[in-house]
Amino acid sequence: MATVRNLKIKTSTCKRILKELHSYEKEVEREAAKTADMKEKGADPYDLKQQENVLAESRMMVPDCRKRLEAALEDLKGTLVELEETGEKEGPEFEEARNIIADVEKLFESSEV
Repeated sequence: MATVRNLKIKTSTCKRILKELHSYEKEVEREAAKTADMKEKGADPYDLKQQENVLAESRMMVPDCRKRLEAALEDLKGTLVELEETGEKEGPEFEEARNIIADVEKLFESSEV
């Protein structure tokens, strides 16, 4: 059975994973710029290869993080619906959960276009 405490935990999980996703996206941008800069300056091939590996690892983390966020979002939605069915619908925890759901869905919509 879902509780308000579970709702808070699942909301925090979504927040954390959303923050991770933004962090990984920024890291990919930063590493891509660094790789391009190294190519321009004609860096040592070994160093360039290592940097490309770092960039590839960063790029791999974005889809993984997105999948975890999708799973956490579904979990949060399920908990929210379950609590609403029991009659609990108001409170700061519910408002925060709805805001996180809206933010994550907006992120998914904007990235699919």
